[in-house]
Amino acid sequence: MITVHFIDAKGRRVTVEAKPGDSVLDVAHANDIDIEGACEGCMACSTCHVIVPDPWFDRLPEPKEEEEDMLDLAFDLQETSRLGCQILLTEELDGIEFHLPRATRNLLIG
Repeated sequence: MITVHFIDAKGRRVTVEAKPGDSVLDVAHANDIDIEGACEGCMACSTCHVIVPDPWFDRLPEPKEEEEDMLDLAFDLQETSRLGCQILLTEELDGIEFHLPRATRNLLIG
């Protein structure tokens, strides 16, 4: 199992366990972490936006161009922002932490 830490905008930390291969979005949903994921992980929104602190950010694979395009629409975008649906957990990421942005912007809801 992989230990994952989520820190919300108020600094509250929730630590959960996940299986290798799980996406951060799926782990958040399975543990009632407040990450929306309006498009259900098909990379059509930015509501699963997470901020990955250094040095964890450098351990992740480079984002694809489609992910970068969706991140441009995210609220509270940081240099180390990623979409949770695109991060698959591996043993090397044991202990990783993700900061949740102050808010999300859901462009799917008109």
